[in-house]
Amino acid sequence: MPVPVTAPTQATLPELGNTRIAFAGKSDRHLWKAYWLFRIIGDPTLTRIGSALTRAALALHLPIKWFIKATIFQQFVGGENVQEGMRTAARLGKSHVGTILDYSVEGKDDEGSLDHTKEELLRCIAAAKGHPEIPFAVFKPTGISPTDLLERVSSGALLDAHEQASWERARNRMLDLGKAAHAAGVPLLVDAEDSWLQQAIDDVVEEMMQRFNTERPIVFNTIQLYRHDRLAFLRESLLRAERGGYQVGMKLVRGAYMEKERERAKEMGYRDPIQPDKAACDRDYDDALRFCLDHIDRIAVMAGTHNEASTLLAARLMEERQLPRDHDRIWFAQLLGMSDHISFNMAAAGYNVAKYMPYGPVREVLPYLIRRAEENTSARGQTGRELGLIREERKRRASA
Repeated sequence: MPVPVTAPTQATLPELGNTRIAFAGKSDRHLWKAYWLFRIIGDPTLTRIGSALTRAALALHLPIKWFIKATIFQQFVGGENVQEGMRTAARLGKSHVGTILDYSVEGKDDEGSLDHTKEELLRCIAAAKGHPEIPFAVFKPTGISPTDLLERVSSGALLDAHEQASWERARNRMLDLGKAAHAAGVPLLVDAEDSWLQQAIDDVVEEMMQRFNTERPIVFNTIQLYRHDRLAFLRESLLRAERGGYQVGMKLVRGAYMEKERERAKEMGYRDPIQPDKAACDRDYDDALRFCLDHIDRIAVMAGTHNEASTLLAARLMEERQLPRDHDRIWFAQLLGMSDHISFNMAAAGYNVAKYMPYGPVREVLPYLIRRAEENTSARGQTGRELGLIREERKRRASA
């Protein structure tokens, strides 16, 4: 049963517009660089040209690594290896912001590369153990599973002997990560993928929850609320967990690649999995927050959002349910280099906050960086907010 509701005042909610707190860790020089970076990636033409030139320069082995590392890499990536990432985590930890080490090498489907990624992820879990500034580990299923195989398994296709063996290896990689996380006591987030890959992932994650979430939530699935079926999936996940006697861990995000999903659905003639409009997505996201907080005894939730309204809604719901701001089952998360006004102000107000911190060699994380730039280009409101906040802080510093 939910805790009886009280009526909080607006003054009890955190103030997200405090740029002094949001950018306290950035020097004037870093703030200036961030300003121009968001100016550039806010322009679709410049982003498209820059992405193409960067790919070409790296393919030709031109010496541009220093430039990438000093600009977009510095803004969105925590380092080239675990050690550099942990140094960045220590810096964030001084502001009570946690770090989620995210090994962001993408697009490799050979077994050797998939095994290498799993070993790197095991190092992330080991690094997080005993370090409160690194409260979670995370993995991207396509980093340790062949993408075409995830699609075939999700579709229910009959696998031949070679595919079945490959799928068992992929499944065992995921289970090995869950086993290591459970042994280390480090909660493990499993990222969401394209809708046509997700069923296979959901099935394995549920198996991981059954094995490793019996005492407390260790394994967290991710639901993308820009899909119209995910709120129902959340409710069904809790019902299965109650029947099975285990706990649910769930990360809530809105999602990306709406155009890609719509185009594929139209091309292949199946029902569009995406919400009809943004209002429907926002409604389901906020309803998912309410559902999780109403069942906080069985669900641990991470609100992965750059949306101020949803962040403040979650804070208000916590106040109404008389849940402490540092409740160990409730976390907020944003990407490194974005929405610092949410992350640092929420942390300063006493909430549990963590930054998704990608890391990896410059050349290997380039696909992630290009994707991040393209997502910012399509999310013009996000880029505009970042620029507006940076302008406000630069003006505040100039007049101080």
